[in-house]
Amino acid sequence: MSDSVFDYVIAGGGTAGCVLAARLSEDPEVSVCLLEAGPSDVGDRNILELTEWMYLLDSGYDWDYPVEPQERGNSFLRHARAKVLGGCSSHNSCIAFWPPAENLDEWAAMGAKGWSAAEVLPYVARVENNDAPGEQHGHSGPVRLRDVPPDDPCGAAVLEAAALIGLPTVQFNRGATVRNGAGWFQINSDEDNIRMSTSHAYLHPILDSRPNLVVRTGCRVSEVLFDEARNATGVRYQRPDLTGYDTISARREVIVTAGAIDTPKLLMLSGIGPAEHLREVGVAVLVDSPGVGSNLDDHVEGLVFWEAARPMVTTSTQWWEIGLFATTDETLRLPDVMMHYGSVPFDMNTLRHGYPTTDNGFCLTPNVTQGRSRGTVRLRSRDFRDRPKVDPRYFTDPEGHDERTMLAGVRLARKIAEQTPLRDWVARELAPGPDATTDDELLDYIRATHNTVYHPAATARMGATDDPMAVLDPELRVKGVSRLRVVDASAMPKLPAVNPNITVMTMAEKCADLIRKT
Repeated sequence: MSDSVFDYVIAGGGTAGCVLAARLSEDPEVSVCLLEAGPSDVGDRNILELTEWMYLLDSGYDWDYPVEPQERGNSFLRHARAKVLGGCSSHNSCIAFWPPAENLDEWAAMGAKGWSAAEVLPYVARVENNDAPGEQHGHSGPVRLRDVPPDDPCGAAVLEAAALIGLPTVQFNRGATVRNGAGWFQINSDEDNIRMSTSHAYLHPILDSRPNLVVRTGCRVSEVLFDEARNATGVRYQRPDLTGYDTISARREVIVTAGAIDTPKLLMLSGIGPAEHLREVGVAVLVDSPGVGSNLDDHVEGLVFWEAARPMVTTSTQWWEIGLFATTDETLRLPDVMMHYGSVPFDMNTLRHGYPTTDNGFCLTPNVTQGRSRGTVRLRSRDFRDRPKVDPRYFTDPEGHDERTMLAGVRLARKIAEQTPLRDWVARELAPGPDATTDDELLDYIRATHNTVYHPAATARMGATDDPMAVLDPELRVKGVSRLRVVDASAMPKLPAVNPNITVMTMAEKCADLIRKT
């Protein structure tokens, strides 16, 4: 097998890229090359031990993208993006949700034909090895999913308190979307708490047994290459030793799996994007595709933070073990507020503003599950090494929906803490603090201190073939060129109302089938 020509070249060894490499290389007659800019995770306990995941933020495993100055949001915020084999599945807290059926049906209604719940959910069963009850579950997939053990007494008090205000205790991934309820998460890690990233689950078992699969780490892709007929022919990448560049050719297809920030960046560097913007930075326009880098969707996250009156747990699976969902408008089919319960202090965005902190605290972090604000990803220059301009434009939707929803979430978190089971755990509220009571005071706090749940999506979305803002057709093919696909969170028409990592794995499984049938 040539070391520079393969049937399939996959640009990005993240969540989707590892799934795709494993599935396509199941055919011994097919050759696959997977390129990843970061290092391997094989044998790396920093990555594999799930309880250590928070150390990965702002580390050598993180691209750590700043955001552009925000008109109504937190301009200090950073977008953690994984720089390691397995991508964000090697970098996150492994909260594992089936994609809500309602969201998938919404994707299909938005023009993503073939992506309805009935057509997509069977692929989740292909991903998972899950012993939760329900006929929908898979029991032999590569990714172990399991319920978090209910060992945190403060977390148990959170659930008791939530139940008293109408959020009953539930179990997740049981076949129906939870609109109002709270429970211990399912996580994708094994019983020894080793993370089940797509690298660990899909690639590690086959790395030494498939000569038709080549995985190259430390290789940063600078552009996708095309011939005169606009067929993708391969990619150019910087060698790991930084001495120059190499190219790899694809006989069949190039698939971009670089994530919701770096995928639109790579497309634009390759000449596919908003023509005016490409010309501004000196990139020759191959396809004028205005949707590339547009429509940036994200889960914006608030914070209510308490000092604990009792000692908090000192061991945990991943320190964020409980989720709470609420529907502030009963006409909605999906919950519009989700909270994560953290059993650790979380002052990353509050300390700079003078809010007190503690070594013994807990928090609830309400986020807007179906936000309406949309941002952009743009090139800073034509140099692939430059960080892109990431502008989420938080809280800029004209109707003020996202601010109203976040405000409701913060007030709901406080209401939970007022209930007797949790009140006994509260020594004092540290942020926003008892002096912030009016809507204006709370909104000022939210805008200054909010975070992200690190779920950027929809920046190269799929849609109907005649939709000018859809970058991809429903088979994930890049419109305007041939032999090029995208599969990662950028391809989503919009974010699901849950943590989306399992959804991305599912999309990659479906993409493998789409490729194999061509």
